[in-house]
Amino acid sequence: MDQHKESTMGRRTVSRAEAEDFLYREAQLLDEWRLDEWLALFEEGGRMEVTTTDWNGWDSSSAGAFMCDDHDLIKARVKRLKSRKAHAENPHSRTHRMISNVIILEQGDETVWVAANFIIHRYRDNQAFTYVGRYEHVLVVDDDGLRYRLRRSIPTMESMAPGARLSFIL
Repeated sequence: MDQHKESTMGRRTVSRAEAEDFLYREAQLLDEWRLDEWLALFEEGGRMEVTTTDWNGWDSSSAGAFMCDDHDLIKARVKRLKSRKAHAENPHSRTHRMISNVIILEQGDETVWVAANFIIHRYRDNQAFTYVGRYEHVLVVDDDGLRYRLRRSIPTMESMAPGARLSFIL
């Protein structure tokens, strides 16, 4: 049996190592600007949220968000970022992502809730910006691997420096 896959009464249990590998792979895809491959990490109907810096665990429908995209908006975002129409990201930023403290919060029959910390260094227009925060994701588990049902980024810095816009994928 694969060390990353264990079966429990007909359902597959996700190990922390498997969740880490998924998040590390995603970081690599985003840092290398391989946006089509990154988009394939979402299930059809998946969502992506980036909360405001004062988010405190409220329901996403009543909390502030920099971004709250359904699957169609995520696809449109990727298409725009890859085009010359994304002036804020043409040419695109250089990023370096570090993922740590990955934990499994909860496992269900078909999903796993995963949390992790992130630091993203972004380089653009001869300036450097650092984004610090926490991820809280709901991943769909199937025999083919993991997919995002919900990808939530929660910035933990109190504010963002001038010029530290969110024109890239946090």
